[in-house]
Amino acid sequence: MTPEEIKRALKRILPTVQKPGRYTGGEYNQIIKDWSQTSIRVALAFPDIYDLGMSNLGLAILYDILNQQPDILAERVYTPWPDMEAAMRQAGMPLYSLETKHQISDFDLLGVSLPYETLYTNALNMLDLSGIPLLTIHRSREDPLIIAGGHATFNPEPVANFFDALVIGEGEEVILEIVRCLQEWRESGEPREALHRTLASIWGVYVPSLYHVHYQENGTLSYIEPAANEAQFPVIKRIVPKLPPSPTRLIVPYVDITHDRISIEIMRGCTRGCRFCQAGMITRPVRERPVEEIVNTVEQTLTTTGFNEVGLLSLSSSDYSPILDLIREMKRRFSDHHLNISLPSLRIETFSIDLMDLLKGTAHRSGFTLAPEAATKRMREIINKPISTEQLMATTREIYKRGWHTIKLYFMIGLPSETLEDVQAIANLCKAILAEGRLIIGKRARVHASVSTFIPKPHTPFQWVPCDTIEQIKAKQDLLKRQLRRHGLKLNWSDPRGTMLEAWLSRGDRRLSQVVLEAWRQGARFDAWQEHFNHQAWMEAFESVGLDPAFYTHRERPIDETLPWDHIHAGVKKQFLIEDYQWSLQGQTRADCREGCYACGILTKYAETRRRHPGKLWKCPEVRSPNQ
Repeated sequence: MTPEEIKRALKRILPTVQKPGRYTGGEYNQIIKDWSQTSIRVALAFPDIYDLGMSNLGLAILYDILNQQPDILAERVYTPWPDMEAAMRQAGMPLYSLETKHQISDFDLLGVSLPYETLYTNALNMLDLSGIPLLTIHRSREDPLIIAGGHATFNPEPVANFFDALVIGEGEEVILEIVRCLQEWRESGEPREALHRTLASIWGVYVPSLYHVHYQENGTLSYIEPAANEAQFPVIKRIVPKLPPSPTRLIVPYVDITHDRISIEIMRGCTRGCRFCQAGMITRPVRERPVEEIVNTVEQTLTTTGFNEVGLLSLSSSDYSPILDLIREMKRRFSDHHLNISLPSLRIETFSIDLMDLLKGTAHRSGFTLAPEAATKRMREIINKPISTEQLMATTREIYKRGWHTIKLYFMIGLPSETLEDVQAIANLCKAILAEGRLIIGKRARVHASVSTFIPKPHTPFQWVPCDTIEQIKAKQDLLKRQLRRHGLKLNWSDPRGTMLEAWLSRGDRRLSQVVLEAWRQGARFDAWQEHFNHQAWMEAFESVGLDPAFYTHRERPIDETLPWDHIHAGVKKQFLIEDYQWSLQGQTRADCREGCYACGILTKYAETRRRHPGKLWKCPEVRSPNQ
């Protein structure tokens, strides 16, 4: 279909679907370039609905970087909700870009964001709606280059058959290298395989078709080997040495989205070393933006968007070294703007009390969020989050005293060596905090406990441990449901079946690609949405392919077993992860990396890789050391 035909079809379809504003484009600050005057056209896809995708800062950054290039255009595409998908299929309408309504198959490159694993079937659905072959081996020279990036790609094997290439690590610089590589290949006339080989030589780019996977008789991985000279081994994650400027002309949506605000990343990386946290391991080292740069970016973005809230984003916002100076300067600079400031992640220490005082008048008072993760000293030592219960209680008292009515607490169940007594301690802690709140502010006090289920993720010290079974998870959830039934307490929990799906996909090998494809054929879509999650489709897919799902979740993996993601190097040495895992078995903790370097390997690996891939796009040789 031509853009004009798509526009005519939309006039008929949009009045029949929910939230038609998701599909129109035309928002303030969108960028439209002359299609005929640009040599490379990129479609940036978020495989979920517009409401979530528009809140994704990573995609907004790439949109800004690409459109700054005069010969490149970048446009957006999101997954249509089932009603829109049905209407499109009935009308024979392909998936299209919001900006110019070109069908996605007309673009040169489709870049898919994969921040979490339960987006895989939606990604396949987007390819199918675009008329693009789902499998890499079936694509011709005329099909777009299909790439992916995001945290889920640190184990790329379960989607290895669907993507020409996957970016491991940070994308701000490598995206331009990929586009220029594609541009040269388009002009060369060479076959698609030649493009794959060139892409594989770029630091941080994994091309699955250039690697062979071998299995042992018991189903475990034997080894993975590169099948071409250009294929790196291992593939080392891409690191941006200095955070580039944040976009200041964010697109302003017509409809409500998940986070309708200015989002700015104040810091990347984390030094805390929580053993369950994949993000903390794979985003090392720490890099911080200067206060003045952040404040100037907020000022410019206020002018170009009209938003009245700003989210200061990082894995632990209160670990940003000059956080108090930043909040003071923002309050001074924007005192007349009635600006709401949100800090999505605060540590449980008395330091946060100073932040609370500063945040008066700048933050919503609906709830203050803390993440103790576990409720006993023993469990917190195992996961390397050594916060005392007394410290947590003191912090919550100060929160109530400063005007917050609701404290939101994040916990996990299913952690290594957890007992039912440890789960009971979660309920006891919630009740104790509520009681303290009642003493301070009376019956207005609330405690909301959000209890997720632990999944041992790749590239973490817990990557060798098994998951709880569904029966174990349900028993722990039932205990909490019984214990937290009273006024002032609220419990949120996750579907154990959804937990199993995420565990299969995050811990799987390349054979899982067949399961993902079959589940999609069985109707799996929107797996992250409880009302659409189709557990039966996944179980039938495993049976059809002949794989046992428990093989990926319920067995402890020996330290010397080859893991499906061992050829992907997150910058942290495997020996460091092994040592940290062994420390966890003894309840031994590590201090924050800022207090002393534990030689995890990230800076050494960065230096080695930069020498191997000097690259003309390198601007700054300095990476901020976590212990500086």
